[in-house]
Amino acid sequence: MTLLVLDMGGTFIKYGYWENNHINNVQKFKTPTSYTDLKKNIQQLINDSKRNIQGLAISAPGVVDQNERNIKGISAIPYIHHFPIFDDLESSLNLPVYIENDANCAGFSEMTHGVGTASENAVFIILGTGVGGSIFINRKLYKGTNNFAGEFGLSLTTDGALSYTGSIVKASHQYSQLASETVNGEELFKRKEKGDKLATELIEKFYNNLAEFLYNIQVILDPDLIAIGGGVSAQKEISEVLEMKLKAKLQKNELENFMPKIKTCQYANNANLIGAAAFFEQSKKENENVKVSI
Repeated sequence: MTLLVLDMGGTFIKYGYWENNHINNVQKFKTPTSYTDLKKNIQQLINDSKRNIQGLAISAPGVVDQNERNIKGISAIPYIHHFPIFDDLESSLNLPVYIENDANCAGFSEMTHGVGTASENAVFIILGTGVGGSIFINRKLYKGTNNFAGEFGLSLTTDGALSYTGSIVKASHQYSQLASETVNGEELFKRKEKGDKLATELIEKFYNNLAEFLYNIQVILDPDLIAIGGGVSAQKEISEVLEMKLKAKLQKNELENFMPKIKTCQYANNANLIGAAAFFEQSKKENENVKVSI
C-alpha cells in the first residue's frame, strides 16, 4: 500500500510517502493560509508523485474525533477545525482519509515500529514547548470519553502545570531571563555538564517534576513501559535519571515491584509521519473486518 502522509504544523507541513513499511522522500512546505490552498497542495503532491496513491494519512494538532470525523479544539491551523474534514477531503481527493492527533501518532509509531513493539500497556510522553502524549492499553490507543486522554501538559505538579514544569524549553527560557542571555535546551544541558549552578538547579527541577508525574502515571495506569519523546529525548541521560528518580519514589512507598521500563522513543523527526501511516493501516483493516462481520 502506498500512502501520502502529512504531519501538519503551524509553520510547515511535512510530508512523505509510505511504501513497504518505510517513509520515503520526506520534505516539507509552508503551511497554507487557507483550507482551499491546503487541498490544492495535497492534490498537487498526489499528481506530482507519479505513484499509485491509495490513501491519505494525516497527523494533525487538535482533538480528533473519529466518530464525528472532525477535529475539535483549537490549534495554530484554525481552518482544519469544527467541520467534517474527513468527508470533505475524501470527496475532494477521491481517496480514503484517516486523521489522528499528532501526539497519538507519535505513540503509534513506537507501538508498531519502535520501542513499544513488545509492550501491552504503554505511556508515551512527548516533551517540547509543552507536554503531550498518548496512552495504549492492551495495545489499543486509549482516548477517553472526550478524546482528551494524553493531554499531560495540563496535569499539576508541585510547582505548577506540567506544560511549564516538565518542559526543558520553559526551563531554558527561565535561565535566559535570569542570566540575561539566550540559551536553548541543548545549551542548558551543556552548561549543567560544565558545572553551571543555575543550569544544574533548573534541570534538577525539571527532572523532579517529571519524576513526580511519572509516579502518578505508574500508580494510576500501571504500564509496563513509559517512553520519553520530543527534542529533549536526544539527551542520553534522560531515561537513566528518570528511571533512578521514579524507582526511588516507588521504593519509598514500598512499590518497587511496580517499576516500569523507562526508555526514550526510537523515532524523532519522522515519528508523526510513521505513526499516521500505521494508524491508517490499522484503522482501515479494522473497518474492513467490521464490514465483513456484518
